[in-house]
Amino acid sequence: MIRRLNHARLLTILPLVALALAACARNPVTGKRELALVSKDQEIALGKESAEQVKAQMGVYPDEKVQAYVREIGLRMAKASERPDLPWQITVLDDPTVNAFALPGGPVFVTRGILTHFNSEAELASVLGHEIGHITARHSVEQLSKQQLAQLGLGVGMIVSPEIAQFGQAAAAGLQLLFLKYGRDAERQSDELGFKYMQQQGYDVREMANVFVTLERASAAQGAGRVPEWQSTHPDPGNRAETARERAAKATIPAGAKVERDRFLAMLGGMVFGDDPRQGFFKGDTFVHPGMKFQMKFPQGWKAQNTPSAVVAVSPKQDAMIQLAGAGKLSPEEATKKFFQQEGVKPLQAPQTGTIGGQPASASYFQAQTEQGVLNGIVSFISQGGITFQLLGLSPAQAFSANDATFKQSISSFGPLTDKAAEGVQPAKIELVRVPRDMTISEFNAQFPSTVPVDVVAIVNGVGKDGQLKGGQTAKRITGGVPAKLLQQQEPRS
Repeated sequence: MIRRLNHARLLTILPLVALALAACARNPVTGKRELALVSKDQEIALGKESAEQVKAQMGVYPDEKVQAYVREIGLRMAKASERPDLPWQITVLDDPTVNAFALPGGPVFVTRGILTHFNSEAELASVLGHEIGHITARHSVEQLSKQQLAQLGLGVGMIVSPEIAQFGQAAAAGLQLLFLKYGRDAERQSDELGFKYMQQQGYDVREMANVFVTLERASAAQGAGRVPEWQSTHPDPGNRAETARERAAKATIPAGAKVERDRFLAMLGGMVFGDDPRQGFFKGDTFVHPGMKFQMKFPQGWKAQNTPSAVVAVSPKQDAMIQLAGAGKLSPEEATKKFFQQEGVKPLQAPQTGTIGGQPASASYFQAQTEQGVLNGIVSFISQGGITFQLLGLSPAQAFSANDATFKQSISSFGPLTDKAAEGVQPAKIELVRVPRDMTISEFNAQFPSTVPVDVVAIVNGVGKDGQLKGGQTAKRITGGVPAKLLQQQEPRS
């Protein structure tokens, strides 16, 4: 039986069908026509805006030599791709997670975490090529277009923007784009493109298989991070390492194909490994920040996370959160005034001034109307070392009274860092060692001990836990980091 469409419904659907038919574009890689509700200019604009948000949220690694090294390799590959005219950006993020990702229109990011797990320039090139492939093949555009059509033509900004907490430092659209998981076909295509771009630049394509093995091992060992890791943002379309080996076996590899192991490792020497404790770490439930010389105790049992822009802790019932963030150099009174200028935020009492931890402070209860309902909170601004910090306790109105005492106890614990051992802590770093003779990774670790488990030493050197290092080669060890006596006081944190 053929059902007749309502006339009004038909008027709604026909423009969408016409839009979908008209919005087909030729894919730069395949040459086929495909759905593209996002124009090239929109793609570039979205990528630029999101890239700035990503850099602000995650931080840029502050070593221009490293940035220049990675940028030169990536730009050389991108400029030889099917879309050389895009405003390509290649950036190393100051983030310990093992990840790399691309945003629409040109931005490509690799973390210092993933760099520390590579052992050659060719390995780096394979991942840069893969991410460049996502952009040249317009995979993000395809995903956004499908979502946009499913949302009956809503604007791109409405689709990719997350529910942003009105008062917090929550991830913005840039980080939200990281959750656009590509399909299996897109991943396979990007693997193929990365292989092709490597080959075009004269790299030894056999190195690509090593990358997939290392990333799988690192992902299993590292666990969850601030952003989705490679295995999360790049769903595995089968045995990628084996596929890469088969592809390389069929390729013609010239005798002088580039690996550039020593050049790459020289660039890694001295790079921060893992979380940088100078940017803050947890000692039990107490968050200490050696760089800014303050500490604050968070509620026991709450799940806490330290990001470049804020420290956030969420209650076990997920009905309350506490956030610690910078508020610039405004005085506590000025910061309070600015806070209450936000739309939908109203004070429940006149702000009170005084001191917290011996530092000038202000505090006030407030209420906020959001799309998710009414929220109640307490906000305090504390001046410490020339910087004002915002301490925020927030929960749905009906749950606030049950959390009020916890909020106040945590906020009142803010004060100067008193632990000299914590104040002097330094980050772990990559140290390069010339292997004196053929030796197992255990023998190497015994002679050149690291401050991380031997399994991690094996992973970052690209060998199995029972593998061997060759005499004369350069290998990595990890030195420094949070002293053992402080680590013993730490509790698991996300």
